[in-house]
Amino acid sequence: MIEIERKFLVKSDEFKNQALTQNKIAQGYLSSVPERTVRVRIKGDKGFITIKGISQSGGMSRFEWENEIPLDEAAALLKLCEKGKIEKTRYEIKSGNHVYEVDEFYGENEGLIMAEIELSSETETFEKPDWLGEEVTNDERYYNAYLSKNPFKDWKE
Repeated sequence: MIEIERKFLVKSDEFKNQALTQNKIAQGYLSSVPERTVRVRIKGDKGFITIKGISQSGGMSRFEWENEIPLDEAAALLKLCEKGKIEKTRYEIKSGNHVYEVDEFYGENEGLIMAEIELSSETETFEKPDWLGEEVTNDERYYNAYLSKNPFKDWKE
């Protein structure tokens, strides 16, 4: 139940031509404190609830528990969430032995495109496609819980 992932900004939309899947996502937070975030998500036609612990090892690893829940329950729980919903399209792109999840954000976070890759260890090697930009794994501003309260559109250059 430990998630190991790295996050990167995306330099171009070349990834869209390589996408295996794409799904609209709406999500909100019942709790956004770093020690335990509780997220409700609708991805396509499925609902999920996820609990994440505080990040370890420079933001790469943390506890994660996720379960699918009925779509109508996810929709009801989204109405109870803290202010600041996340809206995005998630693309899945295969690269080498891994799959990148690339999120193109809308609404308050319009203009932000970020890629995540899940790894089996913090030292695992992986291919970096040409469209992959700067790594932001350690930067808490790029956590979805942070973005829900501090939207990308409000960031100062």
